[in-house]
Amino acid sequence: MLCRLTSNVLLFVSILLFSAGAGKTNELPDFRDSIFNREDFFPLAVWLQIPEKALAFQKLGINLYVGLWKGPTETQLAQLKKAHMPVMAEVNAVGLNSANGNIIVGWLLTDEPDNAQPIPGTKKHGPPIPPIEMIRRYQHIRNLETGRPVMLNLGQGVGWDQWHGRGPRTNHPEDYLEYVKAADMVSFDIYPVTHPSPEIRGRLDLVARGVDRLIRWTDGKKPVWSVVGASRIGNPDILPTGDEVRRQVWLSIIHGAQGIIYFVHQFKPTFVEAGLLQHKDLSVAVKDINDRITSLARVLNSARIEDGVTVEEVNKVPAVTALVKQDRCNFYIFAGSKSRLTVEATFHVKHNIIDQDIEVLDENRSIQLQDQTFQDAFGPYAVHLYRFEKEAPGCG
Repeated sequence: MLCRLTSNVLLFVSILLFSAGAGKTNELPDFRDSIFNREDFFPLAVWLQIPEKALAFQKLGINLYVGLWKGPTETQLAQLKKAHMPVMAEVNAVGLNSANGNIIVGWLLTDEPDNAQPIPGTKKHGPPIPPIEMIRRYQHIRNLETGRPVMLNLGQGVGWDQWHGRGPRTNHPEDYLEYVKAADMVSFDIYPVTHPSPEIRGRLDLVARGVDRLIRWTDGKKPVWSVVGASRIGNPDILPTGDEVRRQVWLSIIHGAQGIIYFVHQFKPTFVEAGLLQHKDLSVAVKDINDRITSLARVLNSARIEDGVTVEEVNKVPAVTALVKQDRCNFYIFAGSKSRLTVEATFHVKHNIIDQDIEVLDENRSIQLQDQTFQDAFGPYAVHLYRFEKEAPGCG
């Protein structure tokens, strides 16, 4: 995504408002009627797409729009409502008062305020928008209405401290402890597959790192989403493969992301807003990813099973992270590696699961569980999704 201060008096007032505010800064307010409270809904969004493409994206399993160009407008909201496509949009009078406004399920703040900001009328950039100003903007929205969550998307500095695009705030990760106070939900974007820097290109682990950091910075009390590149973006020579997109999506989820936003713009060699839709193989892969996630939405939205498994690696260097979930009839281990090397891992299941063939979802294979232990190999940044059968009445 591409992307001041007010007077001292206004800043002081905003601090007082935020401190007294509409709830604790690190806790999500109780949006009882929100779509995000549905057990069967896992957000799978696209960023800043025209409403006319909503049906095409729905066919790929997309269930949410995030951002509207120069909107929301009445026409945009009417089109999205007709397509039954919910949207998160910036606050304006149309969104607040439109008869179609109920298609808006959340509000957006200024994108990537942590990056250096363009100076109007010049080709230069100034410093990032200060966190206190973003907190003020967040509180302004909360004062307008309290029924829908506010999302803040941050830039690649979340995963990469040396990102020079932050200008004078480069290598100041402490800023993010304040930025995350300016929203109910937080996301970030970094695109390692197509990244222009050789230092970052191919580093899929930075997606997981960014999710980890946002969860830590929010004390685990706010939903964290991950933005995944699914187009050439600004690199005309590289198109992500379906497997690269799948690894980033599942690494994000395994590390705690509660929503995925696909960035599908292409900027080079020519601009294409819905770049993903031009590539059949990648579109099919994204649909398969989304179909699998949607089929597991209730599982992914259920409580994490803490200490459900331990992972032992041959080289003793921690690389594989496991997310453990269950439903009435099945036990799941979603595991992913942050290493660019092949890793051999042994899993010790802490639940009383009978010996069986474990299904490895989407890989057309199984692995033997014996004495609550199994082994598997992980290629660079690989992910594996394991499903076990539980002994329960009516299952089997």
